[in-house]
Amino acid sequence: MDYETVMKLALERGFYFPSCEVYGDAQAGFWEYGPSGVSLKNKFLELWRRELIRRDRMLEIDGSQIMSKSVFEASGHLGNFADPIIKCTKCNSTFRADKTIEEIVKIHIPESADLNEFDNAIMQNNIKCPKCKGNFEKTKKFNMMFQVGIGPEGEEAYLRPETCQSIFVDFPRLFKTMRGKLPLGVAQVGKSFRNEIAPRQSLLRLREFYQAEIEVFCNPSKLKDMDRFSEIQDTVIRIQIDDEAISMTCEEAVETDTVPNRFVAYYLGILMEFYEKTGIDVTKSRFRKLGDKEKAFYAQVAFDFEVETTIGWLELVACNYRSDYDLSSHAKKSKEKFEVMDNEEKILPHVFEISMGIDRSLYTILEHSLKNDKEHERIVLSLKPYLSPVHVGVLSLVKKDGLKEKTDEIFLNIKRKFDAFLDHSGAIGRRYRRLDEVGAPFAVTIDHQTLEDNTVTIRKRDSMEQTRMNISEIDTILSKSTAFP
Repeated sequence: MDYETVMKLALERGFYFPSCEVYGDAQAGFWEYGPSGVSLKNKFLELWRRELIRRDRMLEIDGSQIMSKSVFEASGHLGNFADPIIKCTKCNSTFRADKTIEEIVKIHIPESADLNEFDNAIMQNNIKCPKCKGNFEKTKKFNMMFQVGIGPEGEEAYLRPETCQSIFVDFPRLFKTMRGKLPLGVAQVGKSFRNEIAPRQSLLRLREFYQAEIEVFCNPSKLKDMDRFSEIQDTVIRIQIDDEAISMTCEEAVETDTVPNRFVAYYLGILMEFYEKTGIDVTKSRFRKLGDKEKAFYAQVAFDFEVETTIGWLELVACNYRSDYDLSSHAKKSKEKFEVMDNEEKILPHVFEISMGIDRSLYTILEHSLKNDKEHERIVLSLKPYLSPVHVGVLSLVKKDGLKEKTDEIFLNIKRKFDAFLDHSGAIGRRYRRLDEVGAPFAVTIDHQTLEDNTVTIRKRDSMEQTRMNISEIDTILSKSTAFP
């Protein structure tokens, strides 16, 4: 299904919608999750914790969203976290240079390229303002940090542009208090803030967005020694080489030097296994190795995990080998010690990062799961049952003859264990269709026969198969079918 259909579903079924939409001065780039979206997001994060955090015995923290100026001086964000912008001399509209050039003349220039590359492309291709056809000023850099003033004196601080900086500055304390041992993964889920030049397409480019980031601290001399590599050595990943995505096992990727070592390959492998369980079509995915001009300023080696959608390839995860850039920068700025002992060796750890965009991941899950069942004239959101916002709809055939009371009784017995939706009103067919659109894998219908023999009809979303069963079996079936893998 395409972007517009997903957007229609999101708005009508309570997945997400624009923030402050009742006011005309609401700024772009801010969206809110409705009940269906919150439920999907929470289940997605539970899967993330199961498949990555607990699997690898990582630590999870919850850091502050506002951080001191010193943090971002040390991290390099105040000096380097900027996008190229161009301003029209006629209508004063501002655009992101790299995106404007790519959209108009299909020429890709990395955002970190020299500013004169953008100016040359604009001049050589006679690119004009999309709004008024005016000329552009010279390309400039625009820092995307949100500055805030703390207290009555307005002390300078910033909203974090990524969640990972608190992981880095907290590392010495975490390693000591949690009796850390390398390699050590530390994770964080939360909101980050970037003053994007041109936010657009709902969840795909936001100014306030959710990240799930993992920073794995490691000994750089032991990247080839990964005990757990055998767990994923046969896992197939797709890596883009030149213009082609080639499928290979993690072991083959290391042996051919497509991936630099077993350490990096291990985390690419478990990331692929995670996304397979989200319902995303991984045959439409790739790990794309970034060139020097595409990488973030702190990355030595970088792979972007991208998935193909109807609006193009979306970057869902940035996988960066950050070396000791962050810890050495914070050590120098703070004059604190960030070295730790690895067996008998004192080292400054290197960092491998798995930085996941939650909002984009959820959009991609929705697009890949949304089906148009033309045969039965219905739209079906075929989510994995353990990710579905609603596990089961509990429906009375009619509200009279004692059916409402019996339906309420069944709902009361399961609502604390499962995400159940109670519905008494409307034609039963329309109620099934509404549940299909929100992704509910099951619907339980209570009818007159229920009062006679204590049985109900359970309907499966994808096959539309209906089966008669005893009320006592509902819990067992739902528990088995909606359990995480």
